[in-house]
Amino acid sequence: MGTGNWSQVTEFIILGFPQLQGVQTYLFLLLLLIYLTTILGNLLIFLVVRLDTRLHTPMYHFVSILSFLELGYTAATIPKMLANLLSEKKTISFSGCLLQIYFFHSLGATECYLLTAMAYDRYLAICRPLHYPVLMNPTRCAKIAVGCWLGGLAGPVAEISLVSRLPFCGPNHIQHIFCDFPPVLSLACTDTSINVLVDFIINSCKILATFLLILSSYLQIIRTVLRIPSAAGKKKAFSTCASHLTVVLIFYGSILFMYVRLKKSYSLDYDRALAVVYSVLTPFLNPFIYSLRNKEIKEAMRRQLKRTGTLG
Repeated sequence: MGTGNWSQVTEFIILGFPQLQGVQTYLFLLLLLIYLTTILGNLLIFLVVRLDTRLHTPMYHFVSILSFLELGYTAATIPKMLANLLSEKKTISFSGCLLQIYFFHSLGATECYLLTAMAYDRYLAICRPLHYPVLMNPTRCAKIAVGCWLGGLAGPVAEISLVSRLPFCGPNHIQHIFCDFPPVLSLACTDTSINVLVDFIINSCKILATFLLILSSYLQIIRTVLRIPSAAGKKKAFSTCASHLTVVLIFYGSILFMYVRLKKSYSLDYDRALAVVYSVLTPFLNPFIYSLRNKEIKEAMRRQLKRTGTLG
């Protein structure tokens, strides 16, 4: 295609849920409530873990980082989604779209690595308890956390670089609720097979590798727990994994179907629904999962409330 036949697209229009145009205000209020709850819930868990010395253990160190991560993860997409629900012109600049994709995928990758580190932590605590204090000391915890962040932030650089070089000459309507690689690639006016292949390989390696590592850790944990003679001991061991495993199943259950596929084989509404699960519902549910199912965090919250005078 000659360069004289087209002009470069400078902005995109995010369509969101076009079939729900009549209830945009209600969707805005619902999403705003979910977002505020997500912020308050994750911020509360982060502060409680940081302020309560009894929770200064590797497991809760990773939980606090996950809560902090969710604040950035949701900030990458939800504020723009809220603005679009009330705006007549649901636009985002080309550079803004690429930035949204970068932060969403880099923080999502960081979450994959962090959930894997949390599974490894539970494996060491249950399967190798005598060596646990040495193998998971504060220095190693800090190094693992930094490694998760660095790996995540570096993850989408190659994909973003390839997309930034593509020509976009129209149409510019993104059939999704936020900017993401698949819907943006579908708008390029050139062959994107290399981009699709690179995206598939990177996502497959990142998502499948971390999921298999988590699965491997839990298989070892199950084998060890089943050897515990007492029912109380088994229950205690499994209870330390329940919250993490719940989060893993919700998060990976949606992103595996969304990103580990070479061809688009599902409807646009299906993709939008999956996007709501991993971008909105998972961060929203995390504070409830970790607070309602975790006795130590609930007790730490009570101690902090008593300390501030909120509880008598």
